[in-house]
Amino acid sequence: MNKVIHKNTVQEFIKSYIELGKLRLSLFVIFSSFLGFCIGSSPVNFLNGFLLCLGGLLITISSNTLNQIHEVELDALMSRTQNRPLPLGKLTLKQAQQFALYTGVLGFSIIAIFLNLRSALLALMSLIIYAYIYTPMKQKTSFAVFIGAFPGAFPPLIGYVAASNQLDLVAWLIFAIQFFWQFPHFWAIAWVAFEDYQKAGFHLLPSKGGRDLISALQILIYTMILVPVSILPYTYGAVGLLYLIIALLTGTIFVYQAVYLLIKKTKQAALQLMFGSFFYLPTILITFYLDKI
Repeated sequence: MNKVIHKNTVQEFIKSYIELGKLRLSLFVIFSSFLGFCIGSSPVNFLNGFLLCLGGLLITISSNTLNQIHEVELDALMSRTQNRPLPLGKLTLKQAQQFALYTGVLGFSIIAIFLNLRSALLALMSLIIYAYIYTPMKQKTSFAVFIGAFPGAFPPLIGYVAASNQLDLVAWLIFAIQFFWQFPHFWAIAWVAFEDYQKAGFHLLPSKGGRDLISALQILIYTMILVPVSILPYTYGAVGLLYLIIALLTGTIFVYQAVYLLIKKTKQAALQLMFGSFFYLPTILITFYLDKI
């Protein structure tokens, strides 16, 4: 386990570190954080936005690396993760630990020095919850999804605070939207990858029965909760009519996809809901920003 392959080229070595940080996932997280930054800015300072993205990307990479360090033996069991650098031995645990330390410290320092300490501390809190509470809890209980929803909802909050240095109503509204979005989003992923997660002993769907009516029903309930939560910014006067229309339209589509999963209870239906979640959140946050300005 974890034997180093010494024939790595420099290009393969760099590629291994990129895979360790889950770059594509990290970029989606940073995009969410940047949208929160735009919402909190008046006007947008693009240099600070770049520094936020750089620091946030490094902290997210550190979080993902710590996750893979803790789960290296479990990753080796799952088809979707068995080709990651640590299970294959392309990198050692020591190299991964050093990488997590350097990226985490550098990311925190960039945000704290060039933006503000409050947003840097939120980013650090997100890393700690994700890597040291959510990750080990995944094998024990489906409640881990609730815990994981907190660091999952931090990115736009961190971005907003980085721009405004305020934890005001708008900050908590965008946090609430992304928090409740986490449930249908992640449960859809857990439905699609159910067999793989079983190999590692992960309990991530809300029902002990896995892909059953109870899980599908809870996914629908949380999706339906998300819609009124997403309307709260309009209710409190933070945005206007355009946002309300888009939130209702995208919310209706999202709920329809959850209903379809409830009826069909298939992997394909869950996959559609997962892709729907990737469409829903950026649309809501982009509309929030456009309507706010």
